[in-house]
Amino acid sequence: MSAAFLNLSAYRFVALDDLASLRQRLFDAAQAAGLKGTVLLAEEGINLFVAGAPDAARAWLAGLRADPRFVALDVKQSVSATLPFRRLKVKIKREIIRMNQAQVRPAAGRAPALDAATLARWLDAGCDDTGRPIAMLDTRNGFEVDAGAFDGALDWRLAKFSDFPAAAAAHRDALDGRTVVTYCTGGIRCEKAALALRAAGVDNVWQLDGGILRYLEQAGGRHWHGRCFVFDERESLDTDLSCA
Repeated sequence: MSAAFLNLSAYRFVALDDLASLRQRLFDAAQAAGLKGTVLLAEEGINLFVAGAPDAARAWLAGLRADPRFVALDVKQSVSATLPFRRLKVKIKREIIRMNQAQVRPAAGRAPALDAATLARWLDAGCDDTGRPIAMLDTRNGFEVDAGAFDGALDWRLAKFSDFPAAAAAHRDALDGRTVVTYCTGGIRCEKAALALRAAGVDNVWQLDGGILRYLEQAGGRHWHGRCFVFDERESLDTDLSCA
């Protein structure tokens, strides 16, 4: 595949209090760089997926990271032969991923994060390092799960992420006695989901660090079936993160 365009995907839960001026600054810089995609801003942080010419995308990212609040931004990168977005949007929202649970505040502290290599090893063994069985919990929408998922994952048929708290309450017993690993595409939904479960009294909850995309990048397609749905014109990615 020709690396004509570089795709940048990232989020960070961090307190932001200058949303209007930050929105304008990021929009102006991205527009000048010729980038397309979406940047969401809220008091709880930033969520972005943008794409453009590689040098321009890297320069925009460097400018973003010049802000101390974003210096530790963990960015997943991929390449594509075509630009997967048609427009540039920088929006201010109430939440960068809507859950409607004000008490869930990832910027105040994350749930434990599980790296791809450790998860693959646990799934190979069928249990965590203490011998507890694993419950892979998909926090994505049902149609995303239909495209591809971890083998044997719990799928609560969510229509939207804000349905997660009610679904968790309804299916609470399915998690008892198991080590729960929440996962989603890039990590943002499973980060909130893990905190919500812990706040509800569920023990032994982890989030998959970097989500499916980081897992496929580092561990390949082990214990995974199908493709990974993405919210851009590529629609879904294979286990090598290509859209072919």
